[in-house]
Amino acid sequence: MSQPDVKKQVDHVFSIANTLRGTYQADKYKDVIIPMTIIRRLECALEATKDAVCTVYEEDNTTPDAILKQVSSYPFYNTSRYTLEKLLAEPSQLHRNLKTYLEAFSPNIRMILDKNEGLDFFTQIDKMHKGARLTGVVRKFSELDLAPERINNVAMGYMFEELIRRFSENAEAGDHYTPREVVRLLVRLGLAEGSEDLFKPGKNINVADVACGTGGMLSVAKEELAEMCPEASVYLYGQEINPESHAICLADMLIKNQRANNIQLADTMKEDCFPGEYMRLQFVNPPFGQPWGGKDAATGVEKAVKDEHAKPSSFSRFPAGLPASGDMQLLFMQHIIHKMEKGTGRACVISNGSPLFSGGTSSGESQVRRWLLENDYIEAIIGLPSSLFYNTDISIYVWVLSKNKRPDRRGKVQLIDARSLWSPMRRSLGKKRRFIADDQIDQIVATYTDFAETENCKIVDASEFIYHEYAIYQPLQRNYRISEERIAELAEGKFSDTMHNPAKLEELRLIDPADRDAKQNKTLAALEMAEPVFEQMLDTLRENITEQTWQDSKEFIKHLRVVVADLPDHRVKQTTAQTKAMLEKIADRLSEMDKTAPLQHDRSGNVVLDPATKDTEIVPLTEDIEDYMEREVLPYVPDAVWVDEETDKTVKTGAEIPFTRYFYQYQQPESSDVLMDRFFQLEEELADILGTLR
Repeated sequence: MSQPDVKKQVDHVFSIANTLRGTYQADKYKDVIIPMTIIRRLECALEATKDAVCTVYEEDNTTPDAILKQVSSYPFYNTSRYTLEKLLAEPSQLHRNLKTYLEAFSPNIRMILDKNEGLDFFTQIDKMHKGARLTGVVRKFSELDLAPERINNVAMGYMFEELIRRFSENAEAGDHYTPREVVRLLVRLGLAEGSEDLFKPGKNINVADVACGTGGMLSVAKEELAEMCPEASVYLYGQEINPESHAICLADMLIKNQRANNIQLADTMKEDCFPGEYMRLQFVNPPFGQPWGGKDAATGVEKAVKDEHAKPSSFSRFPAGLPASGDMQLLFMQHIIHKMEKGTGRACVISNGSPLFSGGTSSGESQVRRWLLENDYIEAIIGLPSSLFYNTDISIYVWVLSKNKRPDRRGKVQLIDARSLWSPMRRSLGKKRRFIADDQIDQIVATYTDFAETENCKIVDASEFIYHEYAIYQPLQRNYRISEERIAELAEGKFSDTMHNPAKLEELRLIDPADRDAKQNKTLAALEMAEPVFEQMLDTLRENITEQTWQDSKEFIKHLRVVVADLPDHRVKQTTAQTKAMLEKIADRLSEMDKTAPLQHDRSGNVVLDPATKDTEIVPLTEDIEDYMEREVLPYVPDAVWVDEETDKTVKTGAEIPFTRYFYQYQQPESSDVLMDRFFQLEEELADILGTLR
């Protein structure tokens, strides 16, 4: 069945949705349409064996569940003689009989329709009955042919995908559905290498998608594996947090004779529904930019993630670190690695650009990337075209992760730029204006398996992405003076946390006194106490403006101590150390760099470094810092020194993958003569236009 045919089917279903107008708001049509589409699909699948199942059940209504499934040829059944069409014969009893019909489904199907774990469809039956919409909806769905022999699973997947897309056009960019051609690409990449043993007869293959949505990736993986290794047993596993998507996926998997228990309605951030089960293949499209922590995270997620991270690393699903709380993609990445079969596991994961480079050196994101690289899990990263997805047009990447790299790939990461490999859609679907054609999928997979440097393929040592961050300082050489200009600069903005902090002061004053907590009241009182002292300090400094300049901070602070001797304390029970810190702060704000000033030394004789000159340099792990300084820093700042702060409290080794930098092509700008000629031409055109207006 082609995509245009699917569109016709979807249009038919949407015409049914329009009959709900009045009883339902448009954004609630899906509460009826999705369950009814599932029911009709299941009914069509059971049509051939329905009479046999009913006969067995009517002869003995205690017939075991397993026998009824065997008779139906599916891992589900329905013991009622009703169908949607037959229900219409008694319109006055339709409301009651429809419920009776649905209750005759096997328990795993009733769970899909149920209130607790499923779609709460029985509530919708009552609502349609009350709004006089039930008969029309049942009649139109009874006319819809969704028999598996005429509409295969791939076509049905397209249909569900398009229905959900239309119902989700206003969804956030992170809540997206994976186009089928992208799914095919992922499956092809996953099976392109390290899969030779799967061709052996009797092989058991576990395939998972821990953010499975409607099950598209699992379906395509099953079909590809059925062609490649028809004698293998393929077991599909999925977790999905959205009840509607889970219900569709579960129904689809049951039609494929998969185990219902392997498709779980659960939040992957909170739990692993398949502990002890490890996956040969995983194909996953985690949500983009969805929070796992903070006020916007779902209830219980932050605690679950932190508890999991606190476990010993060999048992934790998140051993490498916790990324910023606003994006869970790198948590999914760690979970996927955790679920891989040891020595053979492979995964293809979709992400946006954030997991490649977000976060500073010591951030959780950077440390997760470092862990992935140091453990040699990243086989390839592929940049895909934008505008491939229905609800987002941002840049998309595919990560190929592996625990069975072939020898020549070990210690390497393959970067493939496939951003130009796309074809235009004849008709846009939401934000999806492009698709990847079959020949373009072949081209991407061929580039991946060739593993050779080309214009659009780079082979990079994994260690090249890992770096040290060094702090670069210049010696403390400053002069100090009390002048109008320097006092004005001192008065600008925040002076310290406890003295002249205008932004914080304004923020606290805007809070209703009844809503301020004890800590906020204490901070506000301290800032209000310090404010007049700060103003008095400025006045005192203005009264002591001088042309004298100091080049020794200690001598200048001695002078300041005399100048502000009569200044009252700016905080309750102010200590000598706090007064000293205030004087040092004033001195710093009244100073400027002066390379003629003498070097200053600490008690150990070391040259004192100037904190204001701190800069950072990112140096690849493979490069010597002295060589780097000689080439990149000292020619411009001859007295600069580097400090390795990794020996301090903060980790200063990180990792980033600047994908686009490897494919940057310099474009020569137009010459100044050409630009000048163009400018004069525009000037003449403008003069002509102004002339016509006179």
